[in-house]
Amino acid sequence: MSGPGPIAASELILGGQKSGKSRRAELLARQWLADSPTHRALLIATGQPWDDEMRERIARHQRDRAERVPGLRTLEEPLDLGGAIARHGSADTLIVVDCLTLWLTNWLMPASAPALDELEPNRPPAHDWLGQCAMFLGAIRQAPGPVVLVGNEIGLGVIPMGREVRAFVDALGGLNQRVAEACQRVTLVAAGLPLLLKDTP
Repeated sequence: MSGPGPIAASELILGGQKSGKSRRAELLARQWLADSPTHRALLIATGQPWDDEMRERIARHQRDRAERVPGLRTLEEPLDLGGAIARHGSADTLIVVDCLTLWLTNWLMPASAPALDELEPNRPPAHDWLGQCAMFLGAIRQAPGPVVLVGNEIGLGVIPMGREVRAFVDALGGLNQRVAEACQRVTLVAAGLPLLLKDTP
């Protein structure tokens, strides 16, 4: 993948599975860290270790990120993205959120409700998703430093079977649209190649 170019105040990076979207976010973080010795970078990871395969996937991603971007710290936050951005944002810190799709999954299609209750006992009920989304969008707009958001574009294939899955695809499409509206830049990545969809001065 070529250089990521200038860093925007906020950027949404969309793409399919293994499209290179996370790699672009890492390149932006690496560039930010290289620009100044006072810069910091934080990755907010939303994935949860539901099973052995997911645990291995998370561990592999952590190892790979540590090699590619050694200065990128990681914070695991499966639910309260808006709060995490508000708490950790600063003018000298670039925040990467990877990824929005898993965040939405944690809220609307949790693999295990008891497991989520253990992770965050005071978690608001799932019906408060719209409130959480509004808080998150506000945090993006008010962030003092750059924010890079990674998400999946899954609405390009056939209509999925099952009411719940169709509802999730609809919800993700709506989330992507709202986040794209809130962000200065939107990039679609396919086969490791970025396509600029929006770049607001």
